[in-house]
Amino acid sequence: MRLNISIRKVLLGTTAALVLAGCDAANQPATETKDMADQTDIQVAKSATDNTVLQPWTGPYDGVPAWDEIKVSDFPEAFQVTMDKVKAEVNAIRDNPEPPTFQNFTEPMELAGSSANELFAIWGVHSSNLSNAEVREIQGEWLPKVSAFFNELTLDPKLLEKTKAVYDTRASADLDAQQLRLVERNYEELVRNGALLEGAEKEKLIALNTELSKQFNTFSNKVLADEETYIFLTDTADLAGLSDSFVASIKAAAEAQGKEGWALKNTRSVMQPFLQNSTRRDLREKVYNAYINRGDNGDANDTNATIAKILDIRAERAKLLGFKTHAHYRMADTMAKEPEVAMDLMMQVWPAAVARVKEEVADMQAVADTENANITIAPWDYRFYAEKVRKAKYDLDAAEIKPYFKLDNMVDAMFDAAGKLYGMTFTDNTGSVPVFDPEVRTFEVKRGDKLIGLFYLDNFAREGKRSGAWMTTYRSRYDLGGKNRYVLASNNNNFVKGGDGEPTLISLDDATTLFHEFGHALHYLNYDIKYPGLGGTPRDFVEYPSQVNENWLLTRYVLDNYAKHAETGKPMPQALVDKINTSKTFNEGFATVEYLSSAIVDMKLHNRAKPVTNVDKFEHETLTEIGMPKEIVMRHRLPQFNHLFSSDAYSAGYYSYLWSETMDADTWAAFEEAGSPWDKDTAEAFRSIIMSTANETDRKDAYRAFRGRDPEVKYILRKRGFPVPNE
Repeated sequence: MRLNISIRKVLLGTTAALVLAGCDAANQPATETKDMADQTDIQVAKSATDNTVLQPWTGPYDGVPAWDEIKVSDFPEAFQVTMDKVKAEVNAIRDNPEPPTFQNFTEPMELAGSSANELFAIWGVHSSNLSNAEVREIQGEWLPKVSAFFNELTLDPKLLEKTKAVYDTRASADLDAQQLRLVERNYEELVRNGALLEGAEKEKLIALNTELSKQFNTFSNKVLADEETYIFLTDTADLAGLSDSFVASIKAAAEAQGKEGWALKNTRSVMQPFLQNSTRRDLREKVYNAYINRGDNGDANDTNATIAKILDIRAERAKLLGFKTHAHYRMADTMAKEPEVAMDLMMQVWPAAVARVKEEVADMQAVADTENANITIAPWDYRFYAEKVRKAKYDLDAAEIKPYFKLDNMVDAMFDAAGKLYGMTFTDNTGSVPVFDPEVRTFEVKRGDKLIGLFYLDNFAREGKRSGAWMTTYRSRYDLGGKNRYVLASNNNNFVKGGDGEPTLISLDDATTLFHEFGHALHYLNYDIKYPGLGGTPRDFVEYPSQVNENWLLTRYVLDNYAKHAETGKPMPQALVDKINTSKTFNEGFATVEYLSSAIVDMKLHNRAKPVTNVDKFEHETLTEIGMPKEIVMRHRLPQFNHLFSSDAYSAGYYSYLWSETMDADTWAAFEEAGSPWDKDTAEAFRSIIMSTANETDRKDAYRAFRGRDPEVKYILRKRGFPVPNE
């Protein structure tokens, strides 16, 4: 049994946190339940009169959120009213006296909860893009209540009974392939998440999931608090090596804080360019240490105790649900299935990555020695000296590249690429619909002549916005209910805006992130499914379409047409394009080890029955055990690892980027074999077989249908410039 799939994605990032039980009206006859549903509708209508969060979505595209009218103080009432409405909807379906069938039970349950989808779309923006003290207070109070509500609702024995009845009669019910898959997944997911538990065990599961939601919220708030700290610079000598555009941006940040000088916010979007360009080694070390020690300073924002609680609860829950470890529980519905399978892939790549890091460090140390720097390369030196090596080896300077990556041009480039590949157009209509921040842009999306949705683009860092980059949908597409719904999709980045009216210039890494997140949006915009319960994909598949989309950034067409110098407007010279292409695998040791160490530690942390209690000690010992180079730190140290501890979403699943990239590299090989990155037949096969089908078929089968075989590891090794065995 599923509530509409969107609820699962938005709430807490975990299916288990949404699987809940028994209602007050559980034993009432259907007529009384209908009366209760009618009364709830009256109450909702009454509350919606004044509550800004509960207002119907109106306007174009079948309605859009009225972001500019939302009052944060209205969320508590909206949570309660929506939960009451969802409960009444589900109980009315559950208490239908007719024998349960796909038509009278499964399909209505697929549509139940649409009001919650809209509520949590609005809430998600406030908690991720517009967070403040009021939002965090509401989050701390209400998300545990919401978690408990959905746990109690969907662990209801009567719902399990009806779900099982449809499951048991599926062979004789004349179901098509998608309906059969939906029925089977509904029942299997309920069982996996504890629906067969009874009495005290069921109550224990509810309590564990509710407590997890509290700890996730605590973790997120502590990390965000550390990311909202600043290092202030007051001497122009502190700016040595930094670009004019970066200096302008950090000056603007200081002014926003009411300070003189320049302000370095403790986020990756500031840390990375500073470490890459600053010639002040003492300041590089200071910025580096502030960044890597987020959540690990022994103060009020220290997350180690919170992580230990989360790990303890996860281990207890896995045991209660009949799984060997949390990793086994989380991976039961993935492509890899077992922790050992994911570890095998990671360890096929790890040795080559470590070996490459040793070569990179040797190259950097040689440069430092020729400069008589009298240093040994340390983690805060890596990015800085890597750029020197890049320049020496390839006559390529990151500072030479950046002026060509103007953000507005790169946005145009990603839209153009989608047009050439999939026949899609993105027309700027900013100002025609409400937005939640003045800098958010909107675009009408068509494929051919068919309108398919609206795209929101929130590119810039600001106070209250969580770090990193992500994609989400405020409304997803499915055909059930007789309506071809328009998708409302969004991309969210944290680029540092150019100061004093200057254009925003982004690095090659930032441009890659832009294309990556847009790949997620393309995936959801191209959905062509009937049932919302077959939306979404396994965790180790979901990054695949987005990683494929990164490949088009460095095609000559995109570089030649959109990489135009911010000052002269001239396109990137072919000689520079050639140098970029020649250096594509440069620093891949660093990039791979930084990511893969995080994924390996994640898996080892969760693939154990006895939970870790000393988080810092475990991190250190695990990295020593696998031979982590001392010159590199994990991309996400455990005390700030939001992927793992702000929800269950990526726990025992951070490997999924590598799993997806293995398919990505193999897919790019398909375009190369076709003779062009713009081959229309390959692009259409990718769109129609991979993107449009969501989770309507097993994703392994979908990949085989697209490629004719399973993905081969050799392509990812070759892509990263690592040796390929037997080649």
